[in-house]
Amino acid sequence: QVLAESNPARYGFLWRWFDEIYVLLDLLLQQHYLARCSASFSENFYSLKRIPMGAGRQQPLATAGLPKRQHWKSLLLLVLVPYLKGKLEKLVSSLREEDEYSIHPPSSSWKRFYRAFLAAYPYVNMTWEGWFLVQQLCYILGKAEHHSPMLKLAGVRLVRLTAEDIQALEKKWAETTSNQTHSFTSRVQWALRRALGGIALSLSTGLSVSVFFLQFLDWWYSSENQETIKSLTALPTPPPPVHLEQEPSSALLPSLKSVCPLCRKVRVNATALATSGFVFCYRCAYGYVKAHQRCPLTGYATELQHLVKLYSPES
Repeated sequence: QVLAESNPARYGFLWRWFDEIYVLLDLLLQQHYLARCSASFSENFYSLKRIPMGAGRQQPLATAGLPKRQHWKSLLLLVLVPYLKGKLEKLVSSLREEDEYSIHPPSSSWKRFYRAFLAAYPYVNMTWEGWFLVQQLCYILGKAEHHSPMLKLAGVRLVRLTAEDIQALEKKWAETTSNQTHSFTSRVQWALRRALGGIALSLSTGLSVSVFFLQFLDWWYSSENQETIKSLTALPTPPPPVHLEQEPSSALLPSLKSVCPLCRKVRVNATALATSGFVFCYRCAYGYVKAHQRCPLTGYATELQHLVKLYSPES
């Protein structure tokens, strides 16, 4: 998106074909993990593997891979179904916009078709989501072997990786590494691959941080956030406390912080006025506020409920 917005003429196709490029990369990733670990990328991350539904107690190792039928079913359901669902949601969104702006004539057959499609889509989507919900509830209650209908359609089920699976995966990786380090050319290729892997890891980490930072900037400069900031900053800044002109009866602020401004003695039962923040003796503040209904120093309107007794040691 950043490249497309910075140079639409050269990189605009990346944003226009983003879904297709993402599906292609996801296809390569899932194919790699299904072939090597008998699991998708996320399933392998959580130490899970896929086995055929008919497998008994003797489970095949993760390195053995899935049978060809289950392999291709799993690959298509992992990649194709989310892609088609996302495309359908975008199509529904665009059709709703067309319906709101009445792009097609009211009497056209196309308008009648997509009106019917828009009316039926919520029920179809509710049925689809309900199917997944019922399957998950059955799995939680122990009535089903799968938490997702996609696993059942693929003819597989998920199980935990065993110690033998982990040993086989480590052995396979060690054999691959040892085979690559026999000759000088293989060693050079292995070193280059390690270097490229380190560079790819650094780039992926940097990209993750950059994407987070760009998302933060996008949110910060979004119209909704700017409206919120403007609404907050549009409020007038309150003026600083204005003291009353000194009168014979008004209290002067003493130089020592521990002295009460009214009785000119060390405070007893320190009490602050919530309206101004100044601290007095409780007896002095109570008597003055009850008689005058204002702060002795600032003149702000004050009631007895604004007296706050301080129990922590004074700084």
